[in-house]
Amino acid sequence: MGKFRDSNSGGGEPAIDMSSMLDCVFILLIFFIVTTTFIEEPGVKINKPFAASAKVLEKNSIFIALTPDGEVVYGGREIGVNGVQTLVRRMIAKDNLPVIIQADTGAPAGVLVRVIDEAKAAGANKVSVATRKS
Repeated sequence: MGKFRDSNSGGGEPAIDMSSMLDCVFILLIFFIVTTTFIEEPGVKINKPFAASAKVLEKNSIFIALTPDGEVVYGGREIGVNGVQTLVRRMIAKDNLPVIIQADTGAPAGVLVRVIDEAKAAGANKVSVATRKS
């Protein structure tokens, strides 16, 4: 059967073969799925502090959240200060990603310093603290 059915051979209206258009649609769908980048958020609501020197950083980073209670969260689960070094070492083994710590304004400063130290001890070259532009 070709692209059009002959109207003399069986009557009815001519039909158009849609399979090649569906192939193109599926190829485009696969292209957009593969090229989309997903940003992994820490999974908790953080009230970032204001800073006049705030800059936009890379979206492809390791995001670690620090809550007002002093909990260290990655990917929606609590990893603790001791889990930071293991996590960062595993993540930078694949790709040398920067570490961004999203600390709440009420987070204990001592815990923030310990998280930064653990990330640097794991081999992270760039460790930043996320802020909002004032």
